[in-house]
Amino acid sequence: MKIEQHLLVGARQVPSPNYNLRPVGMEPDLIVIHCISLPPGCFGGPQVEQFFQNCLCTEEHPYFQEINGLQVSSHLLIRRDGEVVQFVPFDKRAWHAGKSCYDGRENCNDFSIGIELEGTDDGPYEPVQYDQLKRVIELLLAAYPAILPQAIVAHSDIAPGRKSDPGPYFDWQVLRKALGLS
Repeated sequence: MKIEQHLLVGARQVPSPNYNLRPVGMEPDLIVIHCISLPPGCFGGPQVEQFFQNCLCTEEHPYFQEINGLQVSSHLLIRRDGEVVQFVPFDKRAWHAGKSCYDGRENCNDFSIGIELEGTDDGPYEPVQYDQLKRVIELLLAAYPAILPQAIVAHSDIAPGRKSDPGPYFDWQVLRKALGLS
């Protein structure tokens, strides 16, 4: 994998309409780790991609009625089998963080890159997901020098009380060790 023109070469590209331009002069300097599965706890289906493309069939599952009309995206999704899917170029503002604050700065979407892991807050992630996450983060750190290794956070860190992902089963120590940060 490599990053060229703000795209992750080697990732499957599935463009989302749910993005806009970052504020003028704003470069990404934060990575936010999330988790998602649709329906909750179900893995491997097309629903996450459909959700990020605004074409989720709300009749397929009762939970989909609750999220109907939301316009959400992330830059990347890392599936349980390690496949990496890109929805939004890294230089664009994906709509992943919502109401958020990091280091005294509001609206984290303006200056962050969002990475979703296919998973839930209440279960472990796959080793291959950590491997791919490490590879992606290393590429992002090289391509976007404003991102410092300490600026890799959980969604719950920037939206405490509102969000809990990636949850207590996400092993930060495994990630830090893989990145050589511990």
